[in-house]
Parts: sequence; structure tokens; C-alpha cells
Amino acid sequence: MSKYRSVSFRTPNSIELLLRASSVSLSPAARAVTTYMLDARQSPTGRLILSLVVSMLSSFVGLVLVRCVAPASWLHANNEVAGNYLQTLGTIYAVLLAFVVFVVWQQHNETRCAVEKEANELSDLYRIIQALPATQRVQDCIQAYGRIVVDEEWEAMARGSWSEKAEQALEQIWQVLRELEPPSGRDATLYSEALAKFNDLSDGRSHRLFCSLLRLPPSLWLLLLTNGGLVIGSMWIFGLESFSAHALMTVALAGSIGFILFLVADLDNPFWGSWRVGPDAFRRALGHKAQQER
Repeated sequence: MSKYRSVSFRTPNSIELLLRASSVSLSPAARAVTTYMLDARQSPTGRLILSLVVSMLSSFVGLVLVRCVAPASWLHANNEVAGNYLQTLGTIYAVLLAFVVFVVWQQHNETRCAVEKEANELSDLYRIIQALPATQRVQDCIQAYGRIVVDEEWEAMARGSWSEKAEQALEQIWQVLRELEPPSGRDATLYSEALAKFNDLSDGRSHRLFCSLLRLPPSLWLLLLTNGGLVIGSMWIFGLESFSAHALMTVALAGSIGFILFLVADLDNPFWGSWRVGPDAFRRALGHKAQQER
């Protein structure tokens, strides 16, 4: 019996949970923006541009409101204190952003390695099975598993789920392997190697699904968003004489933070977004099988 067992549950992105929770009290326009950002079918470039426009426009509107409400003399008097405050807060936030980007990038690379390793194990298992007699049924099961992973499970992993058909196909490989007549001599060694490769394939699938469910916790996302808002809001209390220069610096800072947060959100789910991990490794493995059969 296969040692691999997966747990069926849906793990949404943490930023998705926060956006959906906040959209309940937002205006229809804000809810439309939130829906667009969470729709994986939308263009990655469009979602990036929208996130930049929203962050930069919000910072500009906030700056205009503060300039209209607060007296210029009060803003000028706070320049030195506000500068020291922004320097401290900005440094803390920069360290936090660097840490988070490093974490999600490491997780993204680990996921890519897990996908490549599982695809290699699948290809190795197929080659070993081909060397054994009367194993056409096993070969068909291996091909079916690879096709289901590419056609169905990849889209399911982007939603934080998995494919039950892929799990059944993997179990079918084990059932057919177990039903084979234990060979002798040279074939016995190949059969033992095939069983070991199947275990490696099961482990690889477990690791891939584990990586697909890794997300930043909602509390960390809340910290990133609130601190980002505080850093941008700190720019509003400066009393620069040139409003255009003040607005340009504020908008540039908001755009930079918005871009980095978009990058973190995109990398947080390795199977969704602009930099998602694709099923190319499995397609190559299936292509090698087709070439080997010719």
C-alpha cells in the first residue's frame, strides 16, 4: 500500500484573506479593484499597473488632504522631528521588507527544485519500468499520472488545493507495481529499483504539495501593509515649500513600496502570478517518454 497520503483542504493566500475581509466595508469601486487583483485570469501586467496606480494615487490624495487641513507653519516646524521619525521607521520597514522578500524567494526556489526533482523521479521510474518485461500497464499509469498533474493539478495548486485524480493515479501506479510477478536475476534488481523510485516519486509529490501550501501568515501581511501605510503617511507631515517636489517624493515612495508588496504577494504563491512555477519539467518528462517509445 502506498505510504503517501495527502490531506484535502483549501489554503487561500494570506493577502487574499485580508483583502476579502476588508472589501466587505469598502465601496463598490474598491471591491471591484479587489476582485480584479485576486482574479488569476487577469493579466499580471494589468494587476501590477493597477496596484501601482492605487498606491501612488492614494498617497497623493492623502498628501493633498493633509496640506489642505494642516497649517503650513505647523508642517514646517515638524520637519526635523518628522525626519528623524521617518528615518527610524523607514529603516525598520526596509529590514522587514528585505527579510520577507528573501523568505518568499527562497520558498519559490525550493518549490521549483521540488517540481524538477519529482519530474526527474517520474522519468527515471518510466525508464526502469521500460526495461522490465510485461510492464505496459505500468507505463500507461505513469503517463496518466503525468498528464493529470499537468492538466489538472497545476491549476488546483494555484488555488491552494490539489487534484484527487492525481492522487488516485499515483495510487494506481502502486497497485499495478504490486501486482507484477516478482522477477528473478537481473530483472529483480531493476524491480527493486523501480519500487525505490516510486517511493521517491511519492516523497516528491508530498514535498511539492507542501511547498504549494506555504504562505506568509496573515499577521505578517497585516504588519507589512500597516507599516507601509505609516511610512507613506509620514511623508505627509513634512512642510516642504515646493509641493510638486513633495508630491513627487511621496508618490515615488508609495510606488516603490507598492511594487515590492506586489512582488511579495506574487511570489508567496509559487503556482500563481507573474513568476509562477510552470509544469514545464513534467512536460519535458512526458516528452522524453514519447521519444523513448518510438
